[in-house]
Amino acid sequence: RTMRAHELRRVWTDFWVARGHTDVPPAGLIPLHPSAPMFTNSGMMPFVTYFVGEETVPFDPPRATSVQKCVRAGGKHNDLDAIGRSPRHLSFFEMLGNFSFGDYFKADAIRWAWEFSTETLGLDGDRIWVTCHVDDDEAVELWVDEVGFPAERIQRLDKDNFWEMGETGPCGPSSELFWDFGPELGPDGGPANPAAEHRFVEFWNLVFQQYFRGADGQLSPLEHKNIDTGAGLERILGVTIGSHDVFDTDELAALVARATSATGVRLGADPESDVALKLLADHARTMTFLVSDGVIPSNEERGYVLRRIIRRAIRFAYLLGVEKPITPVLAEETISLMGDAYPDLVANADTVVGILGREEEQFRRTLRSGLGILDTALEEVPAGGQLPGTVAFSLHDTYGFPLEVTTEIAEGRGFTVDRPGFDDAMAEQRARARAGGKKGGIAVGDEASALAAVLDEHGTTEFVGREVFATDATVLAVVPGAEGRTSVLLDRTPFYAESGGQVGDTGTLAGA
Repeated sequence: RTMRAHELRRVWTDFWVARGHTDVPPAGLIPLHPSAPMFTNSGMMPFVTYFVGEETVPFDPPRATSVQKCVRAGGKHNDLDAIGRSPRHLSFFEMLGNFSFGDYFKADAIRWAWEFSTETLGLDGDRIWVTCHVDDDEAVELWVDEVGFPAERIQRLDKDNFWEMGETGPCGPSSELFWDFGPELGPDGGPANPAAEHRFVEFWNLVFQQYFRGADGQLSPLEHKNIDTGAGLERILGVTIGSHDVFDTDELAALVARATSATGVRLGADPESDVALKLLADHARTMTFLVSDGVIPSNEERGYVLRRIIRRAIRFAYLLGVEKPITPVLAEETISLMGDAYPDLVANADTVVGILGREEEQFRRTLRSGLGILDTALEEVPAGGQLPGTVAFSLHDTYGFPLEVTTEIAEGRGFTVDRPGFDDAMAEQRARARAGGKKGGIAVGDEASALAAVLDEHGTTEFVGREVFATDATVLAVVPGAEGRTSVLLDRTPFYAESGGQVGDTGTLAGA
């Protein structure tokens, strides 16, 4: 049964509501729990406080279902480098979930997963494989005796089928459902065969929270056992249309098509162009949803990850020859495609498009100035050689050219970047900033320490004075100094600093 995204969201919710589950709206991408990762990256994350007993479960019966927007980018969960090259990695994705808080357990979770897969979705049961934990005899027996699933297509794994929330807390074995895309995509041997990862693709994970791991590492049975499942919407859609590539699913395919029209580059014309078009489609959703949920591009934490995603999209478009702003165009397409499922996108559309447009305008100026210098520097490096760290640091320090962009461009042309040399140059600059003494009649000491702390937190200010004499900027810090003087730290500036024998610029700051 071929399905589209809006249909799958609906049939998923209807199936679980009919079985006593409360339909819970998706949580924001900025987690509320203090110990949570940077972004909401799983369907169960909004329910953590119920699973660990910090809050009373508000659902009667204690069951819930959701279609949760998720982002995995940065930190432990970072798939950015694989996006566009892998047929199934995404930085933004939707996780379908059904949850039980001390209510039903393995038997119902397994039976309903099979029912939804084979009856609601109409999948061929003969092409489904199952994995269970090596010690979970109960789950294997339920699959074989209750569902009638053939034992020869059940494989037992160890760590891959044991889920833990952290070093301590609820945990338990899991059972995963895989779809067999056929021998043309890999050898036989089931999902336990590492060489067959493209043939056997996981589309649903059933976690049985039945233990609690204490500080001593020992497992003890939970009094109230929980169910936490996650099914990838894009992967299930791919299964229903017979494609192992999530970019063939309807919403992502529409975004690839919009990227194609915006760039003038045809999908299938060149492998690297295909990577760029798919990356643009993925990043369109990620940056649109993050900005809509209140993340602002910046040089720290969530804002830095967002900025990197935006800039990667812009850089890939730039290398395809796109001169006009593309992020607002992709955001508008995302909102058009997904606004019915996520009304906040429509409500925040003007804000999203405006923020992305300004960020792109600023970064395109940086690209224009930095790319020429990088091109010249790479011409002086022998084929397959290494770009000096001092050059990469100069691009970063003087032009605001991000190290990761320098690295991506260099590696894309067969070069490496001297990262230790870059780190040494950065450390030397920070040491100079901390050094006491006098320069040009300006006292440094406590003030220098404060400025160095801002540098550590926010990074260097982007210098744009070679292109413009006025610019919009964000105030990062205001640092009081001696003799009534005050230092204002900006994220970008057209003012040249007093350095190298050249007198610093003067000018004015005006509030918006």
